[in-house]
Amino acid sequence: MGEILIAGIASLLICIFLSPKFIAMLRRREFGQNIRAEGPEGHHEKAGTPTMGGIIIFTAISIPFLILSDHDWRAIGVYGVAMASAGLGFADDATKIIRRRSLGISGRSKFLGQAAIALALWWVVTKQVGDGPTLRLRTLDATVNLGIFYPLFIYIVVAGTTNAVNLTDGLDGLAAGCSAIVLLAYLGITFTTGDRELALLAGCLVGGCVGFLWFNAYPATIFMGDTGSLGLGGAIAGLAVMTKTEELLVLIGGIFVVEALSVIIQVASFQGFRKRVFLMAPIHHHFEILGWSETKIILRFWIIAAAFAAAGFTLFQQTAL
Repeated sequence: MGEILIAGIASLLICIFLSPKFIAMLRRREFGQNIRAEGPEGHHEKAGTPTMGGIIIFTAISIPFLILSDHDWRAIGVYGVAMASAGLGFADDATKIIRRRSLGISGRSKFLGQAAIALALWWVVTKQVGDGPTLRLRTLDATVNLGIFYPLFIYIVVAGTTNAVNLTDGLDGLAAGCSAIVLLAYLGITFTTGDRELALLAGCLVGGCVGFLWFNAYPATIFMGDTGSLGLGGAIAGLAVMTKTEELLVLIGGIFVVEALSVIIQVASFQGFRKRVFLMAPIHHHFEILGWSETKIILRFWIIAAAFAAAGFTLFQQTAL
């Protein structure tokens, strides 16, 4: 427990102490956020805010984790997924900055990158960790052998989670705060099961998110960018796969599910009926257009995220007995 606490605090402090110089460097190089023209009107004033804050998050996470970890395959597998996803996000952020537009790498490139990450995670889980290609349905007290479809299942978990966290990253501190809450639930899960290495990594992830919030909270002086959102999504997906809680992830990460579903519903409704269900998707923008203040939306979404995560952790505790 002591090492986990030390690792989390170290990540937090590294993030806080490194961020000011990193932000200043980004400003000098004019590595600022490009805002979509069709986005909420109030967001246009955020154009030029330094982005790619995910670099600082994962630097702060990596230092204590790599020093204190025993580098077993379970933790390294999750760490690898997080870093590879962050690398994919970095390529997306860099493309946006170079081309001076809000669109990054192509959908095909992102698909291939996430497929490669999922395949690598499958290899670690089955060949190095030795877990079978199974899905544990804790609510039904059953296990399903996915066989040859297991790599596809892992891809769905990785791609779905990373993209859902990315969609949530639309308001100052929203994605970082929600990620910290979900990762805190996974810290509890890994600590409960006695998996010291995964708990250590989860502690570093929570510390990095909270440290980043010091500068990312409203009004943000830096955005995490796709480097951060895809990286954190990859970490959450990796933890779910390694702990066999993919089913519970739908509840633990319920706030991300809500955000992603709002986009799916909006697109399906418009394409099928030429009608919009929400004023704008993802759903946090819907409330912005309704006139809610940004801080009000963020705080209420954090509360909802905490309720989802607490419910998921409680269900895990009950089914783990």
